[in-house]
Amino acid sequence: MSKKIQSALISVYYKDGLEPIVRLLHENGVNLYSTGGTQTFIEEMGIPVTAVESLTGYPSIFGGRVKTLHPAVFGGILYRRDHEGDIAQAAEYNIPALDMVVVDLYPFEETVASGASEEDIIEKIDIGGISLIRAAAKNFKDTLIVSTRNQYADVLALLTEKGCATDLEDRRTYAQQAFGTSSHYDTAINNYFLGTGEDIYNFRSLPSQTLRYGENPHQKATYYGDLDAMFDKLHGKELSYNNLVDVDACVGLIDEFTEAGPTFAIIKHTNACGIATAATAQQAYLNALACDPVSAFGGVVITNTKVDVATAEELNKLFMEILIAPGYEDGALEVLQSKKNRILLQRKPTALPGEMFKTILNGVLVQDKDLATETAAQMTTVTEKAPSEDELRALEFALKVCKHTKSNTIVLAKEDQLLASGTGQTSRVDALRQAIEKAKAFGFDLNGSVMASDAFFPFPDCVEIAKEAGITAVVQPGGSIRDKDSIDYCNANGVAMVTTGVRHFKH
Repeated sequence: MSKKIQSALISVYYKDGLEPIVRLLHENGVNLYSTGGTQTFIEEMGIPVTAVESLTGYPSIFGGRVKTLHPAVFGGILYRRDHEGDIAQAAEYNIPALDMVVVDLYPFEETVASGASEEDIIEKIDIGGISLIRAAAKNFKDTLIVSTRNQYADVLALLTEKGCATDLEDRRTYAQQAFGTSSHYDTAINNYFLGTGEDIYNFRSLPSQTLRYGENPHQKATYYGDLDAMFDKLHGKELSYNNLVDVDACVGLIDEFTEAGPTFAIIKHTNACGIATAATAQQAYLNALACDPVSAFGGVVITNTKVDVATAEELNKLFMEILIAPGYEDGALEVLQSKKNRILLQRKPTALPGEMFKTILNGVLVQDKDLATETAAQMTTVTEKAPSEDELRALEFALKVCKHTKSNTIVLAKEDQLLASGTGQTSRVDALRQAIEKAKAFGFDLNGSVMASDAFFPFPDCVEIAKEAGITAVVQPGGSIRDKDSIDYCNANGVAMVTTGVRHFKH
């Protein structure tokens, strides 16, 4: 049922975007109630507002810890407008109805992230605000709750369209979002006291974006999170579900190369079909593209360096869905924007969660992200022949790519360039043969190249095939009861092998 808003309580920490809502409410004859800084903000707009203290008979006390916690306020929110007993009690105690509550919460998570003292952090645990949110959400039949500044634009549009009225479904939707806000806030506080990091699993309280569809057109999909905090979208169409999955894979891979020179990676269905590091951005891109120019068509490209005009001109020759870079030089964007649907993202520094989760069966699996990256210092030579310095650098490169490729996988590389990979195979031998075939198809000479495996070799067949293809050095976790068979073959055939003790399955 449609309900006209006649009174509203507004008490917020952040005032950005609030003014248009206040003006709209005033223009529609809504009585406004407020507290503290928000009351001053409204008064400075020249709009009449009633102080909450005039309802409660109490000033803000205990350093602002108690302002709205009073029956005159919560009664006005919670009393049922269709309940004779509630109506009579509201009249008896002179409690005005509050049809709308606009409140946001003290910035607890931001205060924790700032490194503030515990005293300051504790003071940012909101009591009145969270109580107002829950009360208004509970009584959604009568009260509209606006629980975060992220809703201001949508609320303004809704109230403008409906003349400051809402229907039951509107109020129910905002109530659901309010309980999500409350849950997320309490979880953040709980995590602080537990000493754990940011909670990403209460995702429905995060900003959301409805996607055109999911992995396939018959599947619905929504993204929960603040993409604007991570990327500036400079050009192109909206990101799809599959785009976002590939972007996530791109970010994970390129972050392995933060200390490297100019690096480009090309991703297709979350696997790298090309990646290379070179002296210039242009050469890095061309080397990455050379790995598999067929799979690169329609892929997602990411780099760790600013895109210059010369590189942009090369990139513009490829049909790609998305390009991600930390920056673009003058003139480069103009070249790349010539394709109207191509998505151009500029990445911004953003802290990412250290855990990942997957819904499975009737529950959820949670695990730490695979943040282990083995360098030459963590590689143990297990053969008589040790890898050369060039081979060690190539093995490091190959292992970084291997870690981000679907299992079972084998990665073939030389220093600073992927040559080929076998991805997502049920047999490691099949993965190796696939990689060798692809490398040869695109004209790569595998003599002197290196091989990385995400898991150990249960039999010597992989090193036998690798030797025949010209591979001279191998990195693998080790740990098979038959490691000796592979090591013996390498010793007999002049192949260097190192182990890391760390497996990198990726499913």
